Amino acid sequence: MSLISVRDLAIRFKTDEGLITAVEDVGFDIAPGEVLGLVGESGSGKSVTAKALMRLNGGNTVYGERSTITLTADGQSTEVLKLKRERDMEKIRGGAISMIFQEPMASFAPAITVGDQMVEQLLIHTKLSKKAARDLSIEMLGRVGIPAPEKRFDQFAFEFSGGMRQRAMIAMALSTSPKLLIADEPTTALDVTIQAQVIDLMTDLVTEFGMGILFITHDLGVIAQTADRVAVMYLGRIVETGTVRQVIRDPKHPYTRGLIDALPKLEDLEAELTPVPGDIPSPLNRPAGCVFHTRCSIARAGHCDRVTPEPRSLPDGHTVACHYAEGLPATEVSA
Repeated sequence: MSLISVRDLAIRFKTDEGLITAVEDVGFDIAPGEVLGLVGESGSGKSVTAKALMRLNGGNTVYGERSTITLTADGQSTEVLKLKRERDMEKIRGGAISMIFQEPMASFAPAITVGDQMVEQLLIHTKLSKKAARDLSIEMLGRVGIPAPEKRFDQFAFEFSGGMRQRAMIAMALSTSPKLLIADEPTTALDVTIQAQVIDLMTDLVTEFGMGILFITHDLGVIAQTADRVAVMYLGRIVETGTVRQVIRDPKHPYTRGLIDALPKLEDLEAELTPVPGDIPSPLNRPAGCVFHTRCSIARAGHCDRVTPEPRSLPDGHTVACHYAEGLPATEVSA
């Protein structure tokens, strides 16, 4: 059974230039206790997709007529895109679903202490007393590696370093024990030691509470350590999905192959990096056909630039949206 099921998700934004497509025909499932890694370059639509699960993309957002986001928790299914009242959304935002944002200062009010904000959200989303909420908040601050959590509890966000703010935000998101945690680049500002600590904490909570995680990152190394499955996104479309081993060891889409080839080679530190050629197009100028054909080395004129490839299952269990995926040579990248 899926904890959250996304089908035919299309997201457009109203602008002065008209409707801009940010996400198109995206679908995926996350089961309880599963970690789905969502990877891709900046501008691929990862964060927009994640925010849609909590309806946080703003009032100028237009969802596709066929788009559905179904959350199943505590034996009840909720169609998130059909909720109309803010009161109904409160059960979703911060309750059933919590999000760790990429920018930690966006999560804290500057004139309220970090501890008061953590307690307030616990009083809204749980039945804890104020004292119990305070104790749990201090405990969570300690669990994510913040020193002297009792002291930090009474401080403001501007008194924290950037990495410490990131950890406090993670603690706040995890304290309500959500059914689904959206982690948008949660370890970007952290050093390697704290990164490992945070990843271990998330893994423990998945085991302890059966919580699902949507883990957004540019770091394929982090994905290899944390995720069960991977979805690769490019210009608003998911181009490949599979298990971590499948996607990293034997990528089927040329874009996924490009991301892996761009990684530094530890066994050959003198080797030059091989970036994906070109730049990701603007959503204002989306290519026809396959969205990746403008940067693809195996694209064929007259086909890839006209016909949109539909996701299809391959014999090894991969799902890939590429007309010529079987034509890619086998990779020797190991997970």
